[in-house]
Parts: sequence; C-alpha cells; structure tokens
Amino acid sequence: MPRMTVNERPVEFDLDPRTPLLFALREAANLTGTKSCGSGNDCIGAACTVIIDGTALRSCRVSLAEAEGRYVTTIEGLSRDRSHPVQQAMVAEQAIQCGFCTPGMVMAAAALIERNPAPSREEIEAAVPNLCRCGVYPRLVRAIERAGRVARRRESLSAAPAPGISAEDAAQAVPALRAPARDQ
Repeated sequence: MPRMTVNERPVEFDLDPRTPLLFALREAANLTGTKSCGSGNDCIGAACTVIIDGTALRSCRVSLAEAEGRYVTTIEGLSRDRSHPVQQAMVAEQAIQCGFCTPGMVMAAAALIERNPAPSREEIEAAVPNLCRCGVYPRLVRAIERAGRVARRRESLSAAPAPGISAEDAAQAVPALRAPARDQ
C-alpha cells in the first residue's frame, strides 16, 4: 500500500500503486480542491497541479507508486486561513474567475515563489502553464509578481475572507433556522 505525507499528515492508500495520485486525492482522501481536466495524457489545464517535495507537478501524471514516501501538498494544505502570499495576491488582483483552474495555478505559483520570490514574467509564464478559458493571464501575472513582493516582505496583504455566508444571511434565507423569539 502506497504511503506518503499529504498536507503534513501520513497517509496510506489501499489502492493499486498504478492509480494516478489525482484520483487517490480526490476519491480516497476527499481532497477535491485538486481538479481534473479529464484528459490525463493531453493535459490542457494543469488544474490538477499539486506540490510534491517542493516541485509543482500534475497529479494526473504521478502514480501512487511514484508518490511513495514523498511529501504532497494540495490546495487544501497550502494555507488553511488563506494567508499564503499567492492566495492573498490572487484575491487582491482579482485573478480568479470560474475557479476551476485556480487551485492548479495557485499551487504552481506557490512552488515558483518558494524557489524564486522575484520571478520574471517569462519565468512566471513557464512555471504556470495552466490553461484558463476565462482569460485571467494579465491579472495572474500581476498576482504572482505581487505574491513575490509579499514573500520578500516588500508589501503586505490581509487575509482573504473565509468562504460561506454569515449567520444573519443564512437566517434570512431560511426563516425556519431563526432562533425563536424570547418572551421578555
């Protein structure tokens, strides 16, 4: 059974070692932030990018056997509070559209910023080969440049807002969930 560390936790998959890491992450580990373009052999989107031992790799092209004993970081493990410089900069630069390719782009950019916090535009384009049909490329490049500045402590950004809706909004949307009025 293939063993590895996923998002800083030891994991053992009871799956065929030839299984692509992507499917183990999504189906067995329920880490669905890593997306699948569905093609594998002709990957067009790199939406399945994860970081393995510091390198951004497409998880559809890595078998469990190849991931054995390695350290894997998925989008869920990058930063629980969305404080990673790339996550911060993606929100600040509005470099997110539909969100499908975003996890792969964030992971590729995070690996790049880790090894080179001041990448050139050419290095960014080479390191983040993701296909984004929404066309966020100019904002994506600005976001990665900004993330580099944040990583180098030349700029700061505050945390991106947490997902979900407020309790007040939920109560208005579903009146039955409101707390009963107290008699005064």
